[in-house]
Amino acid sequence: MITNEQVLNAFRGVIHPEMKRNLVELGMVKDVAVEDGEVTVTLALPFMEIPIKDDLVSSLREAVSELDSELGTEVKLVEMSQQERTEFMTAAEGGPKPAQSVNRIAHVVTVLSGKGGVGKSSVTALMAIVLNRQGERVGVLDADITGPSQPKMFGLHQLPPVSKQGIIPAETPGGVKLMSINLLLPSDDEAVIWRGPLISSAIKQFWNEVLWGELDYLVVDLPPGTSDASLTVMQSIPLSGVLLVTSPQDLAGMVVRKAAHMAQRMKAPILGVVENMIYAICPKCGERIEVFGPSKAMHMTEQLGVPFLGRIPLDPELSRCCDEGEIELYDAELFEPIAEKLVERVPALKTPPVFPGN
Repeated sequence: MITNEQVLNAFRGVIHPEMKRNLVELGMVKDVAVEDGEVTVTLALPFMEIPIKDDLVSSLREAVSELDSELGTEVKLVEMSQQERTEFMTAAEGGPKPAQSVNRIAHVVTVLSGKGGVGKSSVTALMAIVLNRQGERVGVLDADITGPSQPKMFGLHQLPPVSKQGIIPAETPGGVKLMSINLLLPSDDEAVIWRGPLISSAIKQFWNEVLWGELDYLVVDLPPGTSDASLTVMQSIPLSGVLLVTSPQDLAGMVVRKAAHMAQRMKAPILGVVENMIYAICPKCGERIEVFGPSKAMHMTEQLGVPFLGRIPLDPELSRCCDEGEIELYDAELFEPIAEKLVERVPALKTPPVFPGN
């Protein structure tokens, strides 16, 4: 009589072709039972439509057949829960890194635009500053590897120290922790000419090997687009949600909608949309000038079914503070209601990484 334990041991011989670890270690095998000449097993997938789904099912059936050719096999497919996906990713990376054992990050918010030039990085910095002023412990992960700007805005240039447990992030005068590839380069003007895999690897290191410590919020500044960097963040980091940044132009709105659809596909909650550069104030008469045309954010958010969090004007003072590395001195009063609305929408549980295939 074949026992449940014997079947489970047989499944330990089934190796995930991409992760190079057995399915039991990866937490993919659930509810093994042998009854009336048939094995019933539940296979938990990180995403239901992964390309190797059928291969994994066939491998489980072959493992049972090698154990006893008379046994039938029924494989039930389920999608992993949030917690299971997080554990799956940790196991796939070979277990937790030393820094992960001390990091306690309550919420991770990514700032995504899809299109460049809409002020995504300045919105990231403003979010971090306002949350920090409200007494939250805040970090900024600059995931824009080829176009990093966070150190410049915060006036940071020093090489971050390294301990046995990992990299110690830089800290701004106001107390915001920050990690960026620009802090590791010999000069601010040094170009990072990397292909996608190297960019993805650097982002994973900033998450796994930086000693963030205890944070209430880690704000991630993503580069424009919906390719490697954005995919890596959404596949490797348990997220609390995504903040979308747009501007009044139709072109910006179109590309941001693409970013929104990516976030929805990856099951990352969209916390809301911020419309940047909505107007400028004439220094002579005080009139509001809609430089890029009238606001279109409300229409876009209605189309997407996501909240509209607020608008930010073009402000020469913000540009000056960014250029001089003094963004923490910027008033940011107009951004406070936006931050409050975002905090209200941050879910209690983070959304673990999702693997939509390749």
